Amino acid sequence: MRSSIQKLCTSTSKSLASPPPPPSQQYPLQCVINSTAQSCPHNYPTNYASTNLGHPATCPDYFRWIHEDLRPWKETGVTKQMVEAGRKTANFKLVILEGRVYVEKYRDSIQTRDEFTLWGILQLLRRYPGRLPDLELMFDCGDRPVIPANNFKKPYSGPPPLFKYCSDPWSLDIVFPDWSFWGWAECNIKPWRNTSIEIQEGSKMMKWKDRIPLAYWRGNPKVAPWRADLLKCNATNTTDWSVRIYSQNWEKQAKVGFKESNLKDQCTHRYKIYIEGWAWSVSEKYILGCGSMTLVVKPTYHDFFNRGMLPLVHYWPIKNNDKCKSLKFAVEWGNSHVDKAHAIGQAASRYIHEDMKMDYVYDYMFHLLNEYAKLLRFKPSIPPKAIELCSEAMACGAKGNWRKFMEESLEKSPSNGIPCSMPPPYDPLAFRGFLEKKANLTRQVEIWEDEYWENLNPKRKP
Repeated sequence: MRSSIQKLCTSTSKSLASPPPPPSQQYPLQCVINSTAQSCPHNYPTNYASTNLGHPATCPDYFRWIHEDLRPWKETGVTKQMVEAGRKTANFKLVILEGRVYVEKYRDSIQTRDEFTLWGILQLLRRYPGRLPDLELMFDCGDRPVIPANNFKKPYSGPPPLFKYCSDPWSLDIVFPDWSFWGWAECNIKPWRNTSIEIQEGSKMMKWKDRIPLAYWRGNPKVAPWRADLLKCNATNTTDWSVRIYSQNWEKQAKVGFKESNLKDQCTHRYKIYIEGWAWSVSEKYILGCGSMTLVVKPTYHDFFNRGMLPLVHYWPIKNNDKCKSLKFAVEWGNSHVDKAHAIGQAASRYIHEDMKMDYVYDYMFHLLNEYAKLLRFKPSIPPKAIELCSEAMACGAKGNWRKFMEESLEKSPSNGIPCSMPPPYDPLAFRGFLEKKANLTRQVEIWEDEYWENLNPKRKP
């Protein structure tokens, strides 16, 4: 399965631009049976004129963070030297040149993150052929950000523009949708377009008020100490924090066919807990999508979409230094304010399934790469050790879930629409106001929580 990414597209000659296809025409994979090296077909259109001439929808508000992520290079632009400086930790360099994709691999990623990230980029080009400019970038498939902002405080210090799945307030890594949007083969999690539908179906199987009035979490507690600490909140013979924790052993799940890890069957509790792993966790979208009120243990990291979410609107904030009491209060509050808790869960579900549907994931990638390309101060070129990559080169040699998920997430034809309209950057005052609103809402919850425990356990007067 990993060897599929290493198969060189044997046809590298340039083809003339194809005429726009009729909207109904599809282009499935063209796999050559018993071939050791799949060629890249040239019949897929290299440009497409949309017949949908209506005014494009405005992108969701979280797209504004694209401007913030690229702000460090607004004045200086991005030089070749800056890009090359990211090679220290990058898994691969990506070059898009005249609509074709070239990749130079430096090191293997965890599992097949790199393959499915590249697969997603290939699908973006199939969705919007001829619309992406030439560009060159470094991509790091690791968990944590690696570009500290403190190292680049001086003007024109030239931080490396490194793409990753998450970052934090103290780092300059550029966030990009993670591999699981096209499927997490190792964990039998389908591509997001199908998983989103299944989670919505699962959430309708039980009315919210009929759900178990407790907080639920299922995952691997061994990846980080804060997750191991969460286990202390599970019910015992003497203490019940209104929390039910279930450890997930992925190796065991693989042996039993993942029967106990189906995401659509995990929408049975009123409250679901999100807690980061070693860094951010891809489980976030699956948890938020259930319609339960999500209890978010104070996060350190952010991905590309969660910065647009607000406490008390989309989730309930949980202290990370006193988890059990904080979770207990959240459940008590929710069970005493059922309609409000339900509304928070529904708002998160709409955000995940509507504002973050796969169409918008592609549009986020489209705008991020376009805005990044505008910053380049050099002409991208194909690295000597790069290979040309296409969908056939990746999928035709894949087997099992890897092949299945690639076929499920294949963009079979160009989009008949155009990308959503990019919102403008925040002005400084509005940006500061948004951050203050988020902090104030979190503080409000902390005040309620402190008052709850003080009233429950009043201090004895001397």
